[in-house]
Amino acid sequence: MKCKFFFLIFSFNTLMIYAQTSPYPRAWTLENCIEFAKENNISINSLRLSKNSSDQDLLQAKDAKYPNLSGTVSQGLFALNGNNGLHANGAQSQSIGANSSMTLYHAGYIKNNEFSKNLLVQMADLSVQEAENNITLSITQAFLNILLAQENIISLENILKTTQTQLKQGDQFYKAGNISKLNYLQIQAQVAQDEYNLTAAQNNLRSGTVNLKQLLQLPSSYDFQIEKPDTIIVEDHLKSLQETQDQAQKQRPEVKYGELNIENSNTNLKMAQASIQPTLNVTGNISTNYSTGNGSYFNQLGNNFYMPVGLSLGIPIYNNRIYKTEIEKSKIAIEQANLDLQNTKTILNQQVEQSYINLQNALSQYDSASKQMNINQQSYDIVNAQMKLGSIDYVQLQQQRLLYIQSVQNYLQAKYTAVLNSQIYEFYAGNPITLK
Repeated sequence: MKCKFFFLIFSFNTLMIYAQTSPYPRAWTLENCIEFAKENNISINSLRLSKNSSDQDLLQAKDAKYPNLSGTVSQGLFALNGNNGLHANGAQSQSIGANSSMTLYHAGYIKNNEFSKNLLVQMADLSVQEAENNITLSITQAFLNILLAQENIISLENILKTTQTQLKQGDQFYKAGNISKLNYLQIQAQVAQDEYNLTAAQNNLRSGTVNLKQLLQLPSSYDFQIEKPDTIIVEDHLKSLQETQDQAQKQRPEVKYGELNIENSNTNLKMAQASIQPTLNVTGNISTNYSTGNGSYFNQLGNNFYMPVGLSLGIPIYNNRIYKTEIEKSKIAIEQANLDLQNTKTILNQQVEQSYINLQNALSQYDSASKQMNINQQSYDIVNAQMKLGSIDYVQLQQQRLLYIQSVQNYLQAKYTAVLNSQIYEFYAGNPITLK
């Protein structure tokens, strides 16, 4: 008994430790799926590494305004004497030195280079945000597809139960001679068709689950199941198109990226123009040396101490049009960056407008599909009751039944299409995607 008790305690502790250390959320809601993908997606993390690399370039650019310093130490074991002909001897020699230089003037190149590297860091961060937005929309669509498949399965299961009940009644009617064998076979065929439809819907659910699981880049062996929200509400209020477009232009990372790209292109032009300006550097070095036979070691180091300091002025005169070409290409890059931004803004406005139209259409279809399903459900219930009484034939029941099934399918599709388009439109307006 004690062994069983300790085993249960050990198992409970193991489960608690696993729950605390598991890299996966306890419940796969839409919000958890999005957050997990943002943190763990390989492509997004690769972009983050690129951003880290840009950070290092910025640190290097910041240190470029400070002096550099390098030291040298050389040791010689032999010397060549040429007074009485060349011959080697075993004289030892040593040389010690340090060199340093710093740019005093380069037409603002160092400052602009630091500014450019800072812009590239911001642009790299915006690339990460854009990738996060893309994966957010993909996961939202995949998650809603799973919810659609789950609701579709529930509706098909209910339809199958109704058809199976009709089959039992049909069996009694057939044995009593109230329906023909053809009608009885048609009911059996319909049960088989409903079973097939249910199996197909279950297959769609599995495919949709695998699709979302792969978007999250989860292991194949992981048992992935989403948590269905309590309610799915179709919001029927719409922000104005102009308001949403304005918000998207202000907030979307691709627009900010284009704006920074123009700024960086202008900065690159200034750096290219600085290349044809004189460069003024201050340079200095410290050196001393020692050789055997010329006094003590430390006396020689002191006596041979040498510390020149000077200025170096570099003036570019002619370099086969290399700098001129860089300047002209920088001007072209500015024009290209402006066109890219204009194109980005145009595409974004078109995407928002298309999302607005899609949402309007989806809401209209949802409203119509809801009314259609309610009417067909009532008609189907009436016809089904009449069938039990034997007042109508199977053909009439089958016709109304098909209308009801189609209306349910249309309703579910319209419902989740409206939810998806609503989330996308709100996302363009800067609101987070959530089903809460």
